[in-house]
Amino acid sequence: MDFALLLVMAVAITGLIWLFDLIWWRPARRRRLHEMDAGSQAGLDEKSRERALKEPWPVDYARSFFPVLLVVLLLRSFLVEPFQIPSGSMRPTLEVGDFILVNKFTYGLRLPVTHTRIVELGEPERGDVMVFRFPNEPSVNFIKRVIGLPGDTVRYADKQIYVNGEPVPHIPLPETPDGASGLQLLTEW
Repeated sequence: MDFALLLVMAVAITGLIWLFDLIWWRPARRRRLHEMDAGSQAGLDEKSRERALKEPWPVDYARSFFPVLLVVLLLRSFLVEPFQIPSGSMRPTLEVGDFILVNKFTYGLRLPVTHTRIVELGEPERGDVMVFRFPNEPSVNFIKRVIGLPGDTVRYADKQIYVNGEPVPHIPLPETPDGASGLQLLTEW
């Protein structure tokens, strides 16, 4: 399940509960209190007043969670979003398990869930680290470095990358056994 979708749904549900309380349920509680107060000769004591005005637990939780969820949604959708490096394809710069914060507004603002671009701010450049979803596996975030731009021809042959017919220089990494992360065990003195 897409976390952005869950977050949008949680914000919508808690916001609607809070809104319903503001418009309908809270005024109904106050009317009920006023009727109880008018029907009582001596008036209601403070405890009875508190009980009559007390919010139901779903409203209390929604009122508490809504602002927090809204801030998290806005931060993750429009400012920064954390991602974890899933594979060794970005070594040696980024290791498996490293966390990165992705600047969400470098290339423009997009709506959460639909990813519709609402504001264009820039274009990717070679060497930028990108996070994207591969159409064949939309549930997996891919984190890769940009080597080609629109209009470029990218070719991989004999362990060499070519962009527009020119070889891209690279520094070979030392061979590591499968599954090795390149971490060293050190002893503290």
